[in-house]
Amino acid sequence: MNIMHLKYAVEVEKTRSISKAAQNLLMGQPNLSRAIKDLEESLGVTLFKRTSRGILLTPQGEEFIQHAKKILAQIDKVEALFKDRKIDRQGFAISVPRASYISCAFTEFAKGIGSNKPVELIYNETNSMSAIENILEEDYNLAVIRYQKQFEQYFKALLHEKGLDSEVILEFSYLVLMSKRHPLAGKDELKPSDLRECIEIAHADPIVSSMSPIDAKKAELSDLSDKHIFAFERETQFDLLSNVPNTFMWVSPVPQRLLEQYGLVQKKCGANRKKYKDVLVYKKGYHFSEMDKKFISCLNDIKSRITT
Repeated sequence: MNIMHLKYAVEVEKTRSISKAAQNLLMGQPNLSRAIKDLEESLGVTLFKRTSRGILLTPQGEEFIQHAKKILAQIDKVEALFKDRKIDRQGFAISVPRASYISCAFTEFAKGIGSNKPVELIYNETNSMSAIENILEEDYNLAVIRYQKQFEQYFKALLHEKGLDSEVILEFSYLVLMSKRHPLAGKDELKPSDLRECIEIAHADPIVSSMSPIDAKKAELSDLSDKHIFAFERETQFDLLSNVPNTFMWVSPVPQRLLEQYGLVQKKCGANRKKYKDVLVYKKGYHFSEMDKKFISCLNDIKSRITT
């Protein structure tokens, strides 16, 4: 039995006729009849019976056809998969933290993608552990991970253990982001006491696998305010900052274009002494593709125009 035998049997079941099946298969009727007979002999069962309504399946034939269709469907999927890979497709996938400067870089990168051939871009905002897993287990070649400097040794050891290389993109302290109409917007630098009565907009994904989610959350949240709104999507966060009075958010540096677009300002705050690093991660020995190089170029360009 071979794949062609499966196709022959499925076509006969579909048409209920040896002659019609032979026409559809572009072969002679005697050859098809002989092939079906050989198949039945190899299996030791009768698959088809002749009736006044045409050729019908026997009970064993019904069971066989069910399996044959599943096998042929899987073969079709495999063939389609590898045919698709032969196409000169532009592909790029990266996992990143929630960072406006990185999203702006991705937008500039996407603008430069040509439309003369297929393209598939994936931009996945997630925590550092998931970003690392995407490189190790999924079709991601790059990731940007973010961690507090106090956890640097942990992440260096983790990356080494997983066979990953890294390079620092940006080192920074979080800034306070707020509306231009916020009562504190006119101050050059904020004091901790300024934020006591404000509402903090926050997201706090656990990012250090050696810590419990509660401890990781505490490490990421400030204790300057006891009022929080948790929103995990940037558009909602910026909309809240623009329209809900007295709100603020701790952020990595935001490009000027977005500040102007949403009517926001970013301020330094003496209370924030935590240092962070955004680090580009990839497998050891990996050679950057042309798409990778274009994205990194856009990222460096945006980075050069933000204030840390």
